[in-house]
Order: sequence, then C-alpha cells, then structure tokens
Amino acid sequence: MLIRDMTRDMSLDLLKRMHVGHLGCARGGQPYVVPFSFAYHREHLYAFATVGRKVEWMRANPLVCVEVEEILSRQEWQTVVILGRYQELPNTPELNAARVLAHDLLAKTAAWWEPGYVRTRLHGVERPLEPTYFRISIDELSGHQALSGA
Repeated sequence: MLIRDMTRDMSLDLLKRMHVGHLGCARGGQPYVVPFSFAYHREHLYAFATVGRKVEWMRANPLVCVEVEEILSRQEWQTVVILGRYQELPNTPELNAARVLAHDLLAKTAAWWEPGYVRTRLHGVERPLEPTYFRISIDELSGHQALSGA
C-alpha cells in the first residue's frame, strides 16, 4: 500500500462526488464532531440543519474542520480535510441568492433534508424544528489517498 498526497483537483473531485462528511467545531476548548450532509460549489460546502449544539457552537466559534472520505477498503481510500469558516445564511434579502443556491444544490440528493430536519427528541424533550442553511468556506484543503499494490 502507498499513501500519497492528492492534488487540489483530485480533492475537489471527491467533494463533488460525496455528500456526507464529518463536521468538527469547538467551543471553550471542547471539540465536537458530527456527520453532516453537504453539497460542494465553488469553494464552499453548503448544508442545512436545525438549531442545536452544532449550530450554536459554530455561531460562537465559526472556525470549523470538515473531513470527507471514500473508503473502498483498508488499502484503497481517499480523504479530504478542510479548514474553513462557518457562515449562516439567514432569510434576508442580502443572502436570498445564497439560500436559494444552497437549497437547489442540496435538493439534487434524495432526502436531502435528513437528518437536519427530522423530529428530534433529546433527553426526553422534543427539539424545535428551526431550519438553518449555512455554508463552510474552504480556507485550506488537503487530501490523501491510499493505493493498494503500489
């Protein structure tokens, strides 16, 4: 097996093909990582969620990390890591075009609103469904791949 760097184009190709990754955020020195659905478009990952820990923490600290992977086997895989910045896309005239773009990109995938907009009960309390569109700007991007038999 050989592990090598991926080019920027190879990394972006993985982002275009994949729609689920892991989003890391932090507050008060405590990291938090969750799976999330996204759509890539021109140096941004667009996503949708309801307000909860993830959104609250990104509002408090917009610096985030995203990991996206495609694993064929232990010897054949690709992974991309993004360091970026969270930007909420509220329903305002200034950000309407970005919200429409986010919706249209995400809607290309079946059941795109899941798990972000599903009934959620945490600690016996139902969480309100407060829809939130956001995007992650890509500040830094790196990718690695493993090749078997290389």
